[in-house]
Amino acid sequence: MRLGLGIPESLAGATLPRRLLWLNLVRLIVLSIILMLTGSTFAGQYIDWGTQSSRLALATVALSFGLAGISTAMLRRGLFVEHIAHVHLFVDQITWTILIYISGGINSAATPFYGLTCVAGAILTGLRGASVGAAAAIACYGAMTFGFWQHWLQGPSDQPRIAYRFSNEDLGYHLGLNALGIIVVTLLAGYLAERLRLTGGKLVIAEERAARAERMAALGRLATGLAHEIRNPLGSISGCAQILHSAPGLDADERKLCSIIQSEAARLNDLVTDMMDLARPRQPNFAPVDVVAIVNDVVELASASGRAVSDVSIQLRVELDNCLIRADAAQLRQLIWNLIRNAVQASGAGDEVTVRLRSDTNHVQLCVIDHGVGIDLAAKENLFDAFFTTRSHGTGVGLAVVKRIADEHGFDVGVESAQGQGAKFYVDLGPTVALESHSPA
Repeated sequence: MRLGLGIPESLAGATLPRRLLWLNLVRLIVLSIILMLTGSTFAGQYIDWGTQSSRLALATVALSFGLAGISTAMLRRGLFVEHIAHVHLFVDQITWTILIYISGGINSAATPFYGLTCVAGAILTGLRGASVGAAAAIACYGAMTFGFWQHWLQGPSDQPRIAYRFSNEDLGYHLGLNALGIIVVTLLAGYLAERLRLTGGKLVIAEERAARAERMAALGRLATGLAHEIRNPLGSISGCAQILHSAPGLDADERKLCSIIQSEAARLNDLVTDMMDLARPRQPNFAPVDVVAIVNDVVELASASGRAVSDVSIQLRVELDNCLIRADAAQLRQLIWNLIRNAVQASGAGDEVTVRLRSDTNHVQLCVIDHGVGIDLAAKENLFDAFFTTRSHGTGVGLAVVKRIADEHGFDVGVESAQGQGAKFYVDLGPTVALESHSPA
């Protein structure tokens, strides 16, 4: 569910009570000052605090403060927050109506306060809050005007009667004018609230992108320096281990140690490659590519490397014929490779990783399914962030590269998982394309 400002409920639950409390405090301060001044300004003569007008003013202040205390207690418990906000708006409009009544009726200078409550409603819950405030204002002012028209209301007993003698034309004119003003203020406040929501959302996205770009720049500088310093020694280590592995006179344990050295060197080399891919991305070179052929090649390569050779099997299920999608072939290979490698690393000995390629409503979908420990709900939200990992020996780079490539291609990537039930990573690779549609004219 989303509130009027388009804020997700998880976020609005934290910010709406805070906004309501601040507006509550401001409203009470303003209301107290205005109502205390009622006795000497609005009606043009001094009002004794024992008169009907002063009693109404004091009752209104007491009502507002009592409502503030009740709502504050409910807000502390997080109960009915949005409903409390709308009740406040309605009570505010009743309060202003009482103030208008004791300060001259339809001739009162206090009618603009209706608009302030509509603006407050827009601040709280957007256009919906502004509309609640507007409806309450028109209803309250209309009821007061109707009361004067039917002579049910005569004005406070301490006010001069002549100040409350209105013709039907006056009543109709003021009702129409104030209703029009309230509607205009409501529409304007709602529009500004929506613009603020959109601008705030774009600002958050821009800040996230700037922070990510800064992190990637720092990573790029680090990766560039480490690539040359690490890869050359790694190449020497891997080469020496391979020569040593094939040397005569080694027993099984010594050959196993050589294999461990080679696999760890390969893992470090993959890490450096991932960091370079993440930190220094290149723009994709889009072209029609045969996704079936690419998936077959990557699965064949993955099946002949790492744990897929020993204790994890990789099964490929292709549920469509050869088809073309629009992508960068090299980056698509990287995306598929990283997903399969992640699934293999998450699997236990004897587990199976399934790579499925199928067509869904003319869109090609890639699924990589493992039967590992799964991913809990809290980890899902940060799974594709750089350097976030759920494994003790993970780096959190591979899936970040997957997300970057998917974003640059316009692919939809996500994960379905539950703790202890494995994980299913899916990528919507977009619609199939015809080769001739991309042929040069």
